[in-house]
Amino acid sequence: MMKNYASRKRILGLVALASVALTMIALLPALFGGETALQIRASRQGITVPDGFYVYQRLNAEGIHIKSITPDKNTLVIKFDSQEQSTAAEKVLRRLLPEGFDIAQLEQSSEWLSRISPHKQSIG
Repeated sequence: MMKNYASRKRILGLVALASVALTMIALLPALFGGETALQIRASRQGITVPDGFYVYQRLNAEGIHIKSITPDKNTLVIKFDSQEQSTAAEKVLRRLLPEGFDIAQLEQSSEWLSRISPHKQSIG
């Protein structure tokens, strides 16, 4: 009877461990990938960033799905669900916007770390 109890306890422990492992595997893409972003900023003084609604309309007309568009200081940050959408949007924006704008991919991989870190770190 004691041997049967220990065997059941071991099996339940393995099932719990397997459940945790599967959950971690399922959450990894959400932590390390998925969302990407572009940042548009004026490279010269006197130029203002394009209107977010205009950018949304133009990218939407090209079949590019946008997760969000947010003005941030003197920039426009556009978030996408995939790297493919972000790359396609960058090509369209380079063709669409006149000279004088910098369009760059933003690093999103460390953003989740800053959300869970209790201390803000500054470099420099």
